[in-house]
Amino acid sequence: MTARILRPTILIVLGLIWLAPVYLLLVNASKDPAQYAADQVWRPIGDFALFDNMREAWEIGGLGDAVTSTLIYSVVGPGLAVLFGAAIGFGIVALRLRHGFFWFVLVFGGTVFPLQMILMPLFVGYVEAGVYDTRIGMIAVYTAITVPFAALVMRNFLGGIAHSVFEAAVMDGASTWRIFWRIYLPMSLPALVAVFILQATFVWNDLLLGLALSQSNDVRPLMTAAAALQDTYGGLQLTAVLAGGLLVSLPTVVLFLSTQRIFSRGLNLGQF
Repeated sequence: MTARILRPTILIVLGLIWLAPVYLLLVNASKDPAQYAADQVWRPIGDFALFDNMREAWEIGGLGDAVTSTLIYSVVGPGLAVLFGAAIGFGIVALRLRHGFFWFVLVFGGTVFPLQMILMPLFVGYVEAGVYDTRIGMIAVYTAITVPFAALVMRNFLGGIAHSVFEAAVMDGASTWRIFWRIYLPMSLPALVAVFILQATFVWNDLLLGLALSQSNDVRPLMTAAAALQDTYGGLQLTAVLAGGLLVSLPTVVLFLSTQRIFSRGLNLGQF
């Protein structure tokens, strides 16, 4: 009886603690700048000014170009990564590539090192290659860093498809490319979508690579532009900065809420 009462109580308390920063963000982003005070951050809203603050952050912060760039990065980079990851998984599982586990470890080994360790050589290499502060350069780095996780998930997912499917297709005269494109990719669609959602969210929320590899308004990612709201645009009120942070976070929340079912299916590895 005690455990039945204690467990929900602990969960409710932990939930309230987790929601406290969300409450602070929503309340203070919705306040009129004249009502904001550092010692009154917990006070509820007086005049609702959320949309005015968002408009100010969008116009003064110049978030429009950053949204366009980030949308490109979040679609193209993870999109290429899931295709490369599926091809790696297909080669290891279906084609039974010689020393397949070694090649998989080689690909996935890139995630062993913290990203901060490679920022300086990456920056130098980008400058020397002439792709620093370019959209092509940002797409390339976002694709490269999202391929290992995509390869991991797709290798595990495709490993759950019976090899007899590949053998039957070969007996029917299908080429390797046709088998991959017309059979394995459609069968792995839930996993492809799940990986794409995860990696698109990562790219959308990235700050570190954007700071290191871009500086122009039409190239830098959205989170980099949002982080510059308070520093670069000194006249911007904190309420507008918070509203801008809320604004740039909404797309990923909507993405997860609208794709929950297919996301859960995609992470159910080895379902075949």
